[in-house]
Amino acid sequence: MPTPHRQHRLPLSRCALALFFSVAGLLHFMFPAAYAGIMPPWLPAPLLLVYVSGACELAGGMGLLPVRTRRLAGIGLIALSLAVLPANVQMLLNARAAGDPAWQQALLLARLPLQAALIWWIWTVSRQAGR
Repeated sequence: MPTPHRQHRLPLSRCALALFFSVAGLLHFMFPAAYAGIMPPWLPAPLLLVYVSGACELAGGMGLLPVRTRRLAGIGLIALSLAVLPANVQMLLNARAAGDPAWQQALLLARLPLQAALIWWIWTVSRQAGR
């Protein structure tokens, strides 16, 4: 049985994750060129992919809030997190090619395994029952 502290923390975690993805999704529409710039060159229609991924992030973030859509939103956000991994790698490759400072490249490299932590967070939050 969850402790009262844990019962309070889980909805906060869900709200934080929903806000994270909702804001990230909106940023795709506000700054599409920045996101298109990190699309791997082998992907077609980078701008379209930016808008689609932004819409998916926004829908997934909002979908985490109601019980009825939470699990489906979680599955979608996990799939999306895996799908955007090539763009995260491309961002690192772009930084290396541009000769960006080593600390900046190190942060981009550290971001890659954090994707697994993000996926775990999505999985945990999307499996929560209750309001």
